Amino acid sequence: MELLDYFLKYVKIDTMSAENTDTIPSTNKQFDLAKVLAKDLEDLGLENIKISKNCIVTAVLKSNCNSKLKIGFLAHMDTIPGFSGTNVKPNIIKNYDGNIIKLNKIELNPKQFPFLLDLKGKTLITTDGTTVLGADDKAGIANIMAMLKYYKDNKDIKHVNIHIAFTPDEEIGAGIQAFDTKAFDADYAYTVDGGYYNEINYENFNAASCNVKIHGLDIHPGSAKGQMKNASLILMEFNSLLPVNERPEYTDMYDGFNHLCEMKGAVGEAIASYILRNHSLKLLEKQKNDFINACEFINKKYGKGTCEIELKDSYLNMKELIDKDPRCIDRAINAIKNLGFTPSFLPIRGGTDGAWLTQMGLNTPNLGTGGYNCHGPYEFACLEEMENVVKILIEIAKER
Repeated sequence: MELLDYFLKYVKIDTMSAENTDTIPSTNKQFDLAKVLAKDLEDLGLENIKISKNCIVTAVLKSNCNSKLKIGFLAHMDTIPGFSGTNVKPNIIKNYDGNIIKLNKIELNPKQFPFLLDLKGKTLITTDGTTVLGADDKAGIANIMAMLKYYKDNKDIKHVNIHIAFTPDEEIGAGIQAFDTKAFDADYAYTVDGGYYNEINYENFNAASCNVKIHGLDIHPGSAKGQMKNASLILMEFNSLLPVNERPEYTDMYDGFNHLCEMKGAVGEAIASYILRNHSLKLLEKQKNDFINACEFINKKYGKGTCEIELKDSYLNMKELIDKDPRCIDRAINAIKNLGFTPSFLPIRGGTDGAWLTQMGLNTPNLGTGGYNCHGPYEFACLEEMENVVKILIEIAKER
């Protein structure tokens, strides 16, 4: 089976995860893909193939040259819960001409997505405009499978021990919590879950969350003078105390942000939830203090107990830990350069399974997939870039 065949097979299997569940996986249908992957791994000659009760697929391709090094490659099986991944109908465009691509009621327009022009003459795989494609992260899975097939077909090429894992529920930040790094037994690993083929991501946000609750005083508006405390209005005031320029719509690259995810309320009570993100742990602490100061201001103005906040830490930037043992980064850089490509380093403006794994003791930066515009109907993949990713994975796994 070739790379494109793997990819098309996987994206047609519905693996949408679901929020607000307390099980891993969040949806049983992720097992449908897990079983297919286990069979494909068996066909490729891997050993110790397992599907855990939490829908984590693991396998090992032992070194053919007695190498001691054990390198892991991971990709996730689920697609986002926020947009349909059911009945995916991939659309293959060969020798893309650089013009607008019409997909039902939407279009991929180079004016909106200028990088399309860089892909002129290449093969694109798009959605039909009604679902996600699932390149995030089934392109990563297909790339890993194609790398394994290369080693099956070229047994004379020496390689290290290759440890494989396909995980559920990455899109809701849950699946990796059931991952056993000791059982996986790799020296370091890579998630294949990025964008551009030559990307190396080993910086991600430090993350926290804040839940805000405002207690108001609900009195009939006809006799409210001097008495009513409108919780919804006070919550709006609380939000106005936070720095405007630290909202997501005003930030990029290494800028941190405070994102108001949800707010609802009435006169008597109002609540809001925020996520806080920053590549700098020091600056994230400043953001937390902004929330604390806003809360104190509201309580001083409207009375003690009017405002309550709950701040929680989520995940950390993996850079600090990887910097202490950069073997995984050095190997990826050398592999990309050996192929004549130029490594690109982009900070991840979000989280990654690699961040959790790194905190769990397994340094795991992220590599590209050849996918674009994830998490919506504009998602597509470039076959030639996926092929470049496969070359990079092969080069990383070679014995040196």
